[in-house]
Amino acid sequence: MPVPDDAELVYEARDLTKVYHMGEVSVHALRGVDIQLYESELIVLLGHSGSGKSTLLNILGGLDVPSSGEVFYRSQKMSDFSESELTRYRREHVGFVFQFYNLIPSLTARENVALVTEIANDPMKPEDALALVDLEERMDHFPSQMSGGEQQRVAIARAIAKQPDVLLCDEPTGALDLETGIKVLEAIDNVNKELGTTTAVITHNSVISAMAHRVIRLHDGQIGSVEENDTVITAKELNW
Repeated sequence: MPVPDDAELVYEARDLTKVYHMGEVSVHALRGVDIQLYESELIVLLGHSGSGKSTLLNILGGLDVPSSGEVFYRSQKMSDFSESELTRYRREHVGFVFQFYNLIPSLTARENVALVTEIANDPMKPEDALALVDLEERMDHFPSQMSGGEQQRVAIARAIAKQPDVLLCDEPTGALDLETGIKVLEAIDNVNKELGTTTAVITHNSVISAMAHRVIRLHDGQIGSVEENDTVITAKELNW
């Protein structure tokens, strides 16, 4: 499924570098990365631990800044954003899903999602967001009453309830077993298809790349390859 010629560019990163200084040691997390993400596509960022995947995702999401290079979000240079504009960008345009769910234990699934909808401009109803990840029957349960996969799907519902342009997922199945991980990937796939949300999924599991429109491989802070999948399979068809 190649990217359509008329697809709108959501992100463009040019010559990104990121260097972390720890005492006298300098760690080069990104080394001259160029990348484009297009509207409504599902991208898998594939690579081993330390390849620069999370650093790249954090920069795209406005959680970190590059040491050099530029990131453009819908043609806007992110380095020109003020602190308030950057906060608004993260709040209104980006949904984050991490390996660990970060749910509030004393709140139900519905209440965890509602925390986001209360500060969003044009949110979904919490019930609708939870239905999209197949949790209609669990929305009044507390995290302690839910499996790891269910908690991660609540985290996805929370991320997409504000109807962001972009969903950034950092190892969303990293703490889950195969069967549970498949359900989480189904939820992410469903969000991409139903809402048209530009979606990037970080993983070290190459099998997951088969559900992506494009696969971007990172190695030692550089783009190793960019491949388009001619055929995209569903999360349910993955087998690892």
